[in-house]
Amino acid sequence: MTKSKLIEMNNVGVVVENLDNAITFFTEIGLTLEGRMMVEGEWAGQVTGLGNQSVEVAMMVTPDGHSRLELSKFLSPKTISDHRTAPVNSLGYLRVMFRVDNLDELLIRLEKQGFEIVGEVVNYENIYKLCYIRGTEGLLVGLAEQLNNKTVTDVLEDNE
Repeated sequence: MTKSKLIEMNNVGVVVENLDNAITFFTEIGLTLEGRMMVEGEWAGQVTGLGNQSVEVAMMVTPDGHSRLELSKFLSPKTISDHRTAPVNSLGYLRVMFRVDNLDELLIRLEKQGFEIVGEVVNYENIYKLCYIRGTEGLLVGLAEQLNNKTVTDVLEDNE
């Protein structure tokens, strides 16, 4: 039997309370709504282990078409825990990071909508200007602007 090979990362999933607000927030960052649908029934619960479930799903896609963010609102069963206010060093904590072309301009727009920077905007090795923000529903979102053609991989290789 041939060993399986990873082809691509298909998507990252985030559970939200208000799907419309989450779509609006991620659209403001620059993602596009690719589609929205109900996922329900026993088959879906067999995949998740939740049994019979009803979930409204919105698939958001990055401008390059390579990355997707699946936003899910569970109608049933109801959500049983909430990790949105946990600190970033919590086990299993989820953070998504996006590369943008003008971090300062985006932050002005997001702050006008009430979203806050978690710490500070920092310059990492003159490669990225980056920060974390608390987005819709308190979700942690990383934003990074690449400052030159150098990558983090280049820095790691330089340090070897």
